[in-house]
Amino acid sequence: MEGDVRWAVTVSKETDEAVRTFLAQRGMNRRTLASFVEDAVRWRMFSATVAETKARNADVPVNEIDAAITEALGAIRSESRQRAGVRHTRR
Repeated sequence: MEGDVRWAVTVSKETDEAVRTFLAQRGMNRRTLASFVEDAVRWRMFSATVAETKARNADVPVNEIDAAITEALGAIRSESRQRAGVRHTRR
């Protein structure tokens, strides 16, 4: 990977053994450990972001959230269609 950063991380012996066993059972080797950790960190950050967003919007009525989602999806779809149209005219 380009622009990789090396981490020095300390975990318990039990965690080390559990992760290595988990990876080995799935045919993965120690080289996949970095990918596994990166994926786990991304999922943890995503999960925390979702929990924070839910907490922040706990008092917002469901119909307002649905309307905001519908509006955002419409804008994204419109933008996507415009980009697709631009690509097709360039050919």
